[in-house]
Amino acid sequence: MTRPSLRETNFNFPGQKDLYRGKVRDVYFFDDKLVMVASDRISAFDVVLPEAIPYKGQILNQIAAEFLNSSKHIVPNWLDSTPDPNVSIGKRCEAIQVEMVVRGYLAGHAWREYRDGKRSICGVPLPEGLKENDKLPEPILTPTTKAHEGHDEDISRDEIIAQGLVAKDDYEKLEAYTRALFNFGTEVAATRGLILVDTKYEFGKHNGTIYLIDEVHTPDSSRFFYKEGYEERQQKGEGQKQLSKEFVRQWLIENGFQGKEGQKIPTMTPEVINSISDRYVELYEKVTGKNFVPSQDNDILHRVETNIKNAL
Repeated sequence: MTRPSLRETNFNFPGQKDLYRGKVRDVYFFDDKLVMVASDRISAFDVVLPEAIPYKGQILNQIAAEFLNSSKHIVPNWLDSTPDPNVSIGKRCEAIQVEMVVRGYLAGHAWREYRDGKRSICGVPLPEGLKENDKLPEPILTPTTKAHEGHDEDISRDEIIAQGLVAKDDYEKLEAYTRALFNFGTEVAATRGLILVDTKYEFGKHNGTIYLIDEVHTPDSSRFFYKEGYEERQQKGEGQKQLSKEFVRQWLIENGFQGKEGQKIPTMTPEVINSISDRYVELYEKVTGKNFVPSQDNDILHRVETNIKNAL
């Protein structure tokens, strides 16, 4: 039996100005605020998969809220309330068109660039002799432009300022906020037996003030390694035990799908759907250190709409 899930919403609230449907979230815009609904849609290889994953939206929404609420002392953020397990309401900010990516370890995209011979990423020099997943001498910032379509592109600090994407004073604030948030996330992860490998932060402006926006330290925006056994695995040249949605990508690859033209998404049986759901619950409990309490409603859509109306 498949658990209930929230595939998409299409509400119409009083005062609503617009609705944007992203890969996994439905965002309702008002004059000075926005309502973000975390659906149970799941994407991989820039493709939204055909089946929703029960509890995924609730899990990502609650992890993000946890880290936004606990990092307010570092930087103000957009979040005002979470009136429903799948909903966040907050300030409508004008997004800054640069994503601040920070890396403490040589993994993912940065490793692939290094493996292919690059010794500078986004203008940041890297030493010789590093292996995949090695800890970097110190965390590095590798910003990207925010693409509305296609893939984000690497960009250097100097290019960002020269192109006028962000004013120099503001960019220096973004750098300071990013480093402080990463240090905070690293410390929290360590208390839970995890290593925060890399992550991205997005920022926006509201009434002239910079705010942290979007989600923070979720497994969809961050990569975590298990701390136990990390050194041993590195010495043996083994892959690291990860806490991210990498397992979904691996299942797709094993079944012949990488988002390329002509490839067919494999059938997502109830067993597959529930197993992915179970992995997200494991992610939640490991990252937050709390037991996951699933919402019990069969009519999630009605509950979400009612809670948003009451909050507005």
